[in-house]
Formats: sequence, C-alpha cells, structure tokens
Amino acid sequence: MPAQPDKMTDKTEVIALEGAPSIQVTMRRCPRARRMSLRVSGLDGRVTLSIPKTVPKAAALGFLAEKAEWLRGALQRVPTQTPVQIGSTIAFKGLPLHIASGPTRGMHLEGDTLLVPPDSEGDKTPARVAAFLKEHARRALVPAARAYAHTLGEAVTSISLRDTRSRWGSCTADGRLMFSWRLIMAPPVVLDYVAAHEAAHLRHMDHSRAYWACVADLMPAYQRHRTWLRQNGAQLHSYRF
Repeated sequence: MPAQPDKMTDKTEVIALEGAPSIQVTMRRCPRARRMSLRVSGLDGRVTLSIPKTVPKAAALGFLAEKAEWLRGALQRVPTQTPVQIGSTIAFKGLPLHIASGPTRGMHLEGDTLLVPPDSEGDKTPARVAAFLKEHARRALVPAARAYAHTLGEAVTSISLRDTRSRWGSCTADGRLMFSWRLIMAPPVVLDYVAAHEAAHLRHMDHSRAYWACVADLMPAYQRHRTWLRQNGAQLHSYRF
C-alpha cells in the first residue's frame, strides 16, 4: 500500500513557530481555500494560517517556516496590548484619560482623570471602566445615528452596542443598527462619521457610488475621518478590559 501524505485530522490546530520568541499559530483547514494564506490580526496579533483541504500538514509547516521573517515583522507592527487598571491611561473622545483610585462611590470624571472607587482595584476596574465607556458611547451614538436617519427620512428600529472586532458598525435591512462601543475612545468627529456611515445604509444596503454620495451629503469631510479610523483603529482595540 503506497504511503499516504500526512494530513491534519482536525479542522483547526494550534502550533508553535520556534524562534525568539516562539509564535502561536492557529492552523485552519478551509475546504474552499485554493491556496495557503497567512493572516496577522491588527487588533491583537493573533496569527492564522489557512490551508486548502488537500494540502499535507508538512507542506503547510514548510510554508510557515518560509514566512517566518515576514511574520515577525508584521507582529512588531501590532499595537501592544494595554491592560486597563489603576495607573494606566486609555483614550476617551480622542484624548488621554488617566485611571486613578479616588474617594468616590462611583466612576467620577475629573478633568483628564477617571476616578475609580478604591474597592474596584484589581478585577473590578476593567469592568467598571468598560461600563463607563459603554454608557458614554450610548449617549453619543444613539442621538447621532437617529439624527442622521431623520435627515434621510429613514426609520431606525433599534440601536445596540457591542465589542466587535471586525467592524465598527452594521445595519440590517429592517433598520437595526449596531456600533462598537470602543468608538467613544476615538475623536467625536470619527464617532460621528461611523453614525453617518451606518445611517446611510438605511437607504443603500451596499457600498455603491450612490451610497458614498449619501454619506458625503451627511458628512462632506467623511474621507478624513475614515482614514483616521483605518490608521488608528487597531489602537482602540489594544486596550484589554
């Protein structure tokens, strides 16, 4: 019986690329893939190697070894993950916000400092800071999205906030809008752009010329804000709550 090429028996496998330091790589077998591809998440540096169904594991490992230098370079460009804790600094409405422990029962914003109750140090601090950001994101995004929808004469069914990784917002055909609450860390004009972007989808469920013309009518300088998000969006995802 002829020898069979080695194959991955599972669809997903985590392997370590040796070196200094070693790199964790998720090797994923994709039935529809026509070629091997290597992806580095610009948000958290997760590495994914996608390979076609019939490619032997040995060939995939060889491909990964060939791309090692490129991979390490790509990982160096990923923003460092910043834990949210007492003493750290995060972005809030485009400006630095310092997190400090203070004599307060709830979260209290004092200038460029967010005072956190002393008993929230440790595990409670990230959750409390996230809750603070979500509340302010809701206060900013809901009226902005509804105002742009009103301008277009379109109806909004609901507005929700999530911590999404692949998109800053979305719109469904039945008028449901969703936004990433991390947008409150961006400059207000950038948050406003995303609100306009999704409101425009209430009229055009695509990215056609007519759609972008609609966005331009709502916000003539949208290109500048779109560019900011492309260049700095990964930084907003670098904060670990």
